[in-house]
Amino acid sequence: MIEQNLEKWHQHLKGELPGGLDELLDDDCVFYSPIVFSPQKGKELTKLYLGAAGNTFSDGEKDKAPGQAESKFKYRKEVRSGNTMVLEFETEVQGKYVNGVDIITFNDDGKIAEFKVMIRPLQAINMMHEQMRKMLETMQSA
Repeated sequence: MIEQNLEKWHQHLKGELPGGLDELLDDDCVFYSPIVFSPQKGKELTKLYLGAAGNTFSDGEKDKAPGQAESKFKYRKEVRSGNTMVLEFETEVQGKYVNGVDIITFNDDGKIAEFKVMIRPLQAINMMHEQMRKMLETMQSA
């Protein structure tokens, strides 16, 4: 089942999964941010944080015209075990190298029950903290 879940995640990232995060996330999903100390509980909060992270990692590249540079966000390694996958990523935001992992755990229904993000180096964490703060403020006021 983890293979199908991984495929759905990649479809979502490409914008090709009908229902998007609503299809993937369990109602009681818990999101662990590298920026916020406390776990964020529930589908809506998880969607908010994943949306903000996606916008931050894209570094405004979603607004570029066709034919311009695509996002620098790339998964480099995938490790699957049981109902959990660990996806190592690399990207660049505001000229800073960002390396991290998404640790995604699925429940028996194939929904994401837990999503944990870890980022390095410290310089990237500090920059991401500021970017995420701004993005969340913008998203919450909309």
